[in-house]
Amino acid sequence: MRFKRNGSYTLNRKSKTKSNGKKAPAEEKKHYMEPEYTKVRVVDFDLKDLVSLPTKEIDLNEWLASNTTTFFNLINLQYSTISEFCTGDTCQAMTACNTIYYWYDERGKKTKCTAPQYVDLVMTFVQKLVTDEEIFPTKYGKDFPNSFESLVKKVCRYLFHVLAHIYWAHFKETVALELQGHLNTLYAHFIVFVREFNLVEPKETCIMDDLSEVLCTPLPPHSHNHVTER
Repeated sequence: MRFKRNGSYTLNRKSKTKSNGKKAPAEEKKHYMEPEYTKVRVVDFDLKDLVSLPTKEIDLNEWLASNTTTFFNLINLQYSTISEFCTGDTCQAMTACNTIYYWYDERGKKTKCTAPQYVDLVMTFVQKLVTDEEIFPTKYGKDFPNSFESLVKKVCRYLFHVLAHIYWAHFKETVALELQGHLNTLYAHFIVFVREFNLVEPKETCIMDDLSEVLCTPLPPHSHNHVTER
């Protein structure tokens, strides 16, 4: 069984903000952890039900491929909403919390990139993988390679870096665009998925553990602040 590998949360861009070329102090205080923002979601069901392998008849690799491709598309879309504010001047390194991410090429050479350069390298790398029939096969009867799981883990680790950077460096712009509910839902969905299948090591995601615990804990019904779809 082949899944249609795409998906989206509707994003409504409400306004534009101007970047002042400096990281806002609020980001350093984890503006995204304030209750008025963490309670904003676009869904109110248990995300674990959404990521769990539906039946034993569905191949695990198929399920991983379907979800990984979907998350690639959604995270790429989410980043595109703030990409004009993520420049070589405003984001001279790919940072999240107190972490700087370096790019390693195929030969293992370590390179410090600006955030937009790093994200471009990530998206180019992932796009090449998910469209390669030898790695992410879409035709019935074609087997996944032995390296498939390790490649999925690599993709998820890179996608986590992009999400963490959006929160750390561009949450102010996300709020100005009224897209924090979409970002929160996407992040929680992604974290629940990688935890379910052990795709990203805890030491990698620990820098965002405070946010993960808040967003991955279902809110009481009266606490939800839904984003209105237009």
